[in-house]
Amino acid sequence: MTEKERKELLRQLLEKQEQGTLKPSERFEIPPQDIPEQDPHERRSNVSEVALGYTETQARLEALRCLQCKKAPCMKGCPVAIRIRDFIAAIAEGNYDEALAIIKENSLLPAVCGRVCPQEIQCQETCIVGIKFKDPTKAVSIGRLERYVADLGRNSDAPSVVRGGLPAVAPSTGMKVAVIGSGPGGIVAAADTRRAGHDVTVFEAFHKTGGVMVYGIPEFRLPKAIVQQEIDTLTKMGVKIVCNFIVGRTRTIEQLMKEDGFDAVYIGVGAGLPRFMGIEGESLIGVFSANEYLTRANLMRAYDFGKGSDTPIVRSKRVAVVGGGNVAMDSARTAVRLGAEKVYLVYRRTEKEMPARVEEVHHAKQEGVEFHILESPKRIISDENSRVTAIECLKYELGEPDDSGRRRPVPIEGSEFTIDVDTVIIAIGNIANPLIRQTTPGLEFNKWGNIVVDENCKTSMEGVYAGGDIVLGAATVILAMGQGRIAAAAINKFLEEKKKAKAQ
Repeated sequence: MTEKERKELLRQLLEKQEQGTLKPSERFEIPPQDIPEQDPHERRSNVSEVALGYTETQARLEALRCLQCKKAPCMKGCPVAIRIRDFIAAIAEGNYDEALAIIKENSLLPAVCGRVCPQEIQCQETCIVGIKFKDPTKAVSIGRLERYVADLGRNSDAPSVVRGGLPAVAPSTGMKVAVIGSGPGGIVAAADTRRAGHDVTVFEAFHKTGGVMVYGIPEFRLPKAIVQQEIDTLTKMGVKIVCNFIVGRTRTIEQLMKEDGFDAVYIGVGAGLPRFMGIEGESLIGVFSANEYLTRANLMRAYDFGKGSDTPIVRSKRVAVVGGGNVAMDSARTAVRLGAEKVYLVYRRTEKEMPARVEEVHHAKQEGVEFHILESPKRIISDENSRVTAIECLKYELGEPDDSGRRRPVPIEGSEFTIDVDTVIIAIGNIANPLIRQTTPGLEFNKWGNIVVDENCKTSMEGVYAGGDIVLGAATVILAMGQGRIAAAAINKFLEEKKKAKAQ
């Protein structure tokens, strides 16, 4: 469909909507709007964003696909309960400021969430349109619509409270809040506690803020400038940010509270300790955790080595990435952009069981990543200088479902074979870094090393709250945001009561 045809269709549909004659059956017939993207061949050699965003005509057509269900089941699939039906209706009418204002009632990071949230297993999974077509990818594209209005807000110079205004900050309470970690949960917790008038300081271990959004998610999926805008909003609100500060080493939580005078602490440090497979050869030269590989490439701009960045990274010819999640896709697609001639994605289940987003799998295939499904490394092989030369893999078949509900991969005896590679990237998940556990007596953890919290994200320590991956394990940006908001509300209530007790 050409842009001219889209505009004519939109005109006809809006006319019917204004007259009140637009039927659900006609909404079902509106073609889903594919988002414009960079050409797969061209984007293999750059780190610019792959998805280019909707045009206004596409956004309004996609919004008109929404049935405006009275019960709005999509809201139940949203971890922060955005009024999805209402913001989509505003887009259909062309009221973009109103749409963004509705989103920002519940989400501080719409430009981020619109790009990286797994809508197909959240809000879009419960969309009646997707259910009608028995395919969540054919549901109303809620994330793309969220991105559309968020980008309008970011890029417009027009005066508007939604676009350019800062959240109101209450008069000073005299209370101090420490936020540990500047990822999505930390950003939300910092903003909401600062709004209440508290003196807020964010402590970040890295030299740049943003957490997993800057060190883990590549530029071609989430441009760093978007994250920086949210950090800039915090500083304009009066939030202090201290980088290169490792809580548990630079200062402990106990020191922050007893010596530095912080009345409450929010822990949002994520789960950044990489897991390995425990197979022969994982310590060889050329084996990386996805954490290190992506941190070098993303946060430290190793993709720009020699042209503005001095962070070295291995220049591989043949790369094997082990895993099937979004991090594995990000690693494989980064390797492509760093010039690898062959990139293999090795996963022990089938594509159907992959936890990665359907969109990321599709993009990886477009960019030439070769999928080796129902296979897993048995050992990594090296030359006499301990440099990787190959991986030996076993073939698998699927057995009965395991605790995750997915069918368990069962190795096929005698099926060993090798793949010649010079680099192996392990992307099979993360666990909690034990540093805070080791340095914070009195803080309760579960057997996996995650902090134990109640329904208000309160920990076992008075005045200490936690959320995100350090509580949930590997989760999503939107889930971390949701917990940051819950914790902030609890912190604000706790500090209000503490202030009253002091005044008595």
